[in-house]
Amino acid sequence: MARNPNRSMSGAYDFAPLHSAMQRYVDQDILPGVSSAVLVGREVVDLHCAGFADKEQGTSLRTDHLFRIFSNTKLVTSIAVLLLFEEGQFQLDDPIERWIPELGKRQVLRAGATVLTDTELANGSITIGHLLTHSSGLSYGLLDDGTMMFKAYTERKLLHPAKTLAEKMHTLAELPLRFEPGTNWEYSVASDVLARLIEVVSGQSFDAFLRSRIFEPLGMADTGFVIPASEQHRLAALYTGADVLDPMKSGLTRNERLPFPNANLQAVPFLSGGGGLVSSLPDMVSLIQSLLPGGGQILKPETVDMMMRNHLPSGIPIGFPTVGVVSGKGFGLGGSVTHTPSSLEPAGAVGEFQWGGMAGTHWWISPKANLAGIVMTQRWMGFWHPFSFEFKRLIYRAAQ
Repeated sequence: MARNPNRSMSGAYDFAPLHSAMQRYVDQDILPGVSSAVLVGREVVDLHCAGFADKEQGTSLRTDHLFRIFSNTKLVTSIAVLLLFEEGQFQLDDPIERWIPELGKRQVLRAGATVLTDTELANGSITIGHLLTHSSGLSYGLLDDGTMMFKAYTERKLLHPAKTLAEKMHTLAELPLRFEPGTNWEYSVASDVLARLIEVVSGQSFDAFLRSRIFEPLGMADTGFVIPASEQHRLAALYTGADVLDPMKSGLTRNERLPFPNANLQAVPFLSGGGGLVSSLPDMVSLIQSLLPGGGQILKPETVDMMMRNHLPSGIPIGFPTVGVVSGKGFGLGGSVTHTPSSLEPAGAVGEFQWGGMAGTHWWISPKANLAGIVMTQRWMGFWHPFSFEFKRLIYRAAQ
């Protein structure tokens, strides 16, 4: 993909309103810069950059800049798991303790528990499918500040970069589940458990498996856990907003300590399957194209179809501690699935498969509309920020 930061590849669509809207977020100091791609089928019909990779240095954002993609890593991890599934290495309803014995015979918090020891033996095992759909009963220690489970996860440093995936499994073995596996949904460290599963089953380190089975076949040369010293100048700076409770408040502050000092600039023991990768817009385009029909897929079409279906039991929605239940959405194998679009989404988004990262890197695929979008920025707490919904609405409008 060429470095020209603003290209419309097809005259059939008018993306000027989209470009103008993204520039507005930059001009209002809500986003430092925005890089995006729009696909109709597998064809990239628009490529655009606005704003800065580094506001202080005045470095304009280009398509070859690198982004910490945080939870977009979960899509990569899910694809890796499904590659092994296709080989017949396991079934999705297999219990995880076959490969990670520490996670067998789980204890579950009793209803109303106020201490971690108020537990009972789980009725069943955590399965690989539960981990892919975040219905395992595991927690995160990330978004539910102040809760008993948040304190337990943070005190044990489950997201600390100095602990390996194997070490984290031993730590998880000490903690109870929040609910019976398969009975609810909670965003969790499940993708890190899956990363360890990949290591155990493949006999490779997690990063080596991703490189050989996904990144190299798809030509994703910019994606990995550590940026080579010669390419570190391409990393976009990360910013925090003026008010975490008001995502539209003007003002950005550079933050070089998130997610931790020197993240992705030097190797650390923790190869996070939930949020550790750096990537570029062209690499993310290649990844999303691999999930679209028409050639170049690394997963079988029937596996991709399975990914994009809701796998949660009827009546179980997704949700987050800060926003509550997110109605109209289920969860597939690596992203949410839209049953009923919200007032912020296009009416045609039914069946959409999507997810994003903590700093505002988002992707979505709409099989029914034959559309896909990728948008990249570096604003902390940028997941499902208002800009991402406007981005999507304007693409649907342009493609009608």
